[in-house]
Amino acid sequence: MDKFLLQQQVLDRLAEDLLQTERAARAAHETATHEECIAENKYDTLGLEAAYLATGQARRAEAIRQAMADWRQFRPLSYDARVGIKLGALVCLVDSDDKQQQLFLGPDGGSMKLASGAQFIQVISSEAPLGRAVLGKFEGDQVSIQVASIRQQFEVLWVH
Repeated sequence: MDKFLLQQQVLDRLAEDLLQTERAARAAHETATHEECIAENKYDTLGLEAAYLATGQARRAEAIRQAMADWRQFRPLSYDARVGIKLGALVCLVDSDDKQQQLFLGPDGGSMKLASGAQFIQVISSEAPLGRAVLGKFEGDQVSIQVASIRQQFEVLWVH
């Protein structure tokens, strides 16, 4: 699995998200400033609501831009069996039902699922609970996380 290809897929998806978010922000801004949305009384809040939405969309766009900058600077390194799992690792976990899942640990802002052939790879940050749990682990180690009232157990099958 080519980590740089995965990185490019993350950047492509973030670029799509940014485009959609910017469109939504423009539409909300146009609604907020449209002459028909001028409040006629204190209960007429369509323009105000659209302004809040435009502000939220603008903040989301800025967060995506920051994530894109982080992902552009990101340089995933090869796995070092002396150090353990770190940012940039491609990890395969297996649960007690022998169900496998692949994770790609990257910078914040790239939480998404990518298709790679017939497989799916979950992109997570080291700040995610599962991301934190696998950091520093080695092939064969056990990983455990608590999700609500359920404890999930995994084994690190392989790391690249």
